[in-house]
Parts: sequence; structure tokens; C-alpha cells
Amino acid sequence: MRILIVEDEPTLQAQLAKGLSAAGYAVDTAANGIDAHYLGDAESYDAVILDLGLPQMDGITVLRKWRAAGRTMPVLILTARDGWHEKVAGIDAGADDYLTKPFHMEELLARLRALIRRAGGHASAEMTCGPLTLDTCNGRATVDGQALTLTSHEYKVLAYLMHHRDEVISRSDLVGHIYAQDFDRDSNTIEVFIARLRKKLPPGLIETVRGLGYRLSAPP
Repeated sequence: MRILIVEDEPTLQAQLAKGLSAAGYAVDTAANGIDAHYLGDAESYDAVILDLGLPQMDGITVLRKWRAAGRTMPVLILTARDGWHEKVAGIDAGADDYLTKPFHMEELLARLRALIRRAGGHASAEMTCGPLTLDTCNGRATVDGQALTLTSHEYKVLAYLMHHRDEVISRSDLVGHIYAQDFDRDSNTIEVFIARLRKKLPPGLIETVRGLGYRLSAPP
């Protein structure tokens, strides 16, 4: 899952990037509203963490521009402790949730997981596809109750496919959502990870749709 962090305070931005990267997210950052607006308009993110007090263009304006352009990614806004008016303005502008500073990283991660799940139409932290179950809270995958041993990148690929179950996902989409901007997008590592996952999953769960990409679906 690929996340955009928009925060102009360098220390907090670095802490957020470190915490999200450690949790397995691909992270891009912006420190002002103009860069944030450009990235959110040009790239496809699974969620955005947006501070409102930004230089060059404030966060509310950035968010309104995204929504006016039809950008629907979940947005979690960061507000000051006494900024109730910011919360109201943020929600009215199209934010999906808010978090008051200071906050615990664990709460931010939990809210982020919930936003991404809901955006994909998943109400529960546990997702299933036939005998496969993915617990997004603890990053654990099982088949018929037996735990799978996955590398971090195998888990990222599987998680993205599970969040988009029954959809055809292109190789470029997978690369874009599990790696940050500076990754070599011509790499064939996605094919390697898909091949490894197929060896660990029951036959038929991951289908290759010729010329289009991959689809995770329960076999008939």
C-alpha cells in the first residue's frame, strides 16, 4: 500500500515516514501544499495523511482541489489539539477521518488500516478469499488456519491483491502501490513475488489475465 505524507514539520514528517515504512507501507512525502497537490493529482495513493497548516497552499485548499478533480483516495487529516474548527472544515472539504496532535503511532496506523479497508469495501480487519485469510491488524496470512511464512514483499503483494479481490490488477499497479517513487519500475520482481506466492497458496487463487495482469479470486 502506497501512502502520501503531507507534513511541513521535518521531525514529524520523518517520524511518520519511518513508522509507516516499518509497518510495510511504501511512503512518499511532501512538505508544502503545491507539491502535495501535484503528487495527489498525478499519482495513485491508497491513502493520504494531510496536515492542514501547510506553506504555499493550505491543506484544506489542497483537499478541495483533489475532490473537485475526482480524486477519491482516503484522506486522514492532522489537526491541533484545540482545532475543532479545522476538523469540521476538513470533513466538509472531503476528509475521511482526523487525528489530533500529538498522537500515538499505533492509533494512526489503526485508523489508516480502517480507511484503506473501507475504501476497498471491507468492513472487517480479516479478509477472506476461499481458504485464504488475511489479518490486516497483525499482518498474518493463513490457509485453512495454517500460518503462511511470507517475506515482507510477498505480504505486500498479497495484501494489495486481497484488498482488491476479484479485480484485475496490472503489474504496474502492483509496482506503484508497494514501492516508493524511486523504485525501478522496469524490474521483474513482481513476477518473482507472484511465482513465490503461487507456491505457497492453493492452486488457482492467483489468476494471470493475459495482457492485463493478475486477479485474486476464490476458485469455483
